[in-house]
Amino acid sequence: MYSVIATEPDFILLDKRPGVHFHSQHGEAGLVASAEQDLGCKLYPVHRLDTLTSGLLLLARSSEAAAEFTRMFSEHKVQKYYLALAKGKPGKKQGWIIGDMAKSRRSQYKLLRSTDNPAVTQFFSWSVAEGLRLYLLKPHSGKTHQLRVALSSLGVPILGDTLYGGSAVDADRGYLHAYALEFEWRGQTLRYLSLPSQGDAFLQPGVLSQVQALAEPWTLDWPKRK
Repeated sequence: MYSVIATEPDFILLDKRPGVHFHSQHGEAGLVASAEQDLGCKLYPVHRLDTLTSGLLLLARSSEAAAEFTRMFSEHKVQKYYLALAKGKPGKKQGWIIGDMAKSRRSQYKLLRSTDNPAVTQFFSWSVAEGLRLYLLKPHSGKTHQLRVALSSLGVPILGDTLYGGSAVDADRGYLHAYALEFEWRGQTLRYLSLPSQGDAFLQPGVLSQVQALAEPWTLDWPKRK
């Protein structure tokens, strides 16, 4: 279900496996409840990951820390970096994806042309195999399904993300991974990284090679939004 990446006085950092529910449902313990039981302490969610998404998840260890982290996430003072795989040629290979989001059919969201309260995503991408691209995504907002909708809007839904039209052929999971976090805490700059370890497509040589080249995503030249 998860592995523990770091245990600090104010928070713990987990590496969530794909397909694990964040909240308990249908009588089955979710990630937070399972971690509380395993670790023997009360934990406070301050952000979340979709079920299909793997990777870094921060949980506060006190209500005071939870309030501070919640504020930091809402003010985008926690820098988040994600990896995704998608088949096909995107509408553009790097840059910004900006637009309001609205509920669509079923449980889907869609990207609008308006920008009253937009979802803002910055990204780079690289060809890693025939017809397959790796995306490094940096969200500048925190909308539900934001990254999934962003890539779908470029015509390249995330591999295995069937809700948004991603191919399930040769996809043993949804290929979205919470890769890195960077934030200031108690006067220190903290950086954490979690390499994707599950999913055959993530483990292809071309993908692994490119991911290894992105070992410090915060050092890339991320252009400022104009």
